[in-house]
Amino acid sequence: MHYIYIIYSAQLNRYYVGETPDVEDRLRRHRSGYYRGSYTSKAQDWELRLTITCRNRSQALSIERAIKRRKSRKYIEDLLQHENLVTRLLERYE
Repeated sequence: MHYIYIIYSAQLNRYYVGETPDVEDRLRRHRSGYYRGSYTSKAQDWELRLTITCRNRSQALSIERAIKRRKSRKYIEDLLQHENLVTRLLERYE
């Protein structure tokens, strides 16, 4: 299993989208500044907002790219509010 995750920092007022096989470990690393020099190292208050379960890493990477390609905060917020959008993404990249 692989997961897409969306985290949010109130300090930065920004979302971050990533993929991982272990969401809790990845969130801990983002909060601790483990990824030095990365975008997420600028804040320690990251909160998990959404997790999408994918079949495998290939599907997760495809969905992550699709979300990031949009470059849209509005699209991310729509994903958070409308489960049918998540379902459509999973079906499209099956």
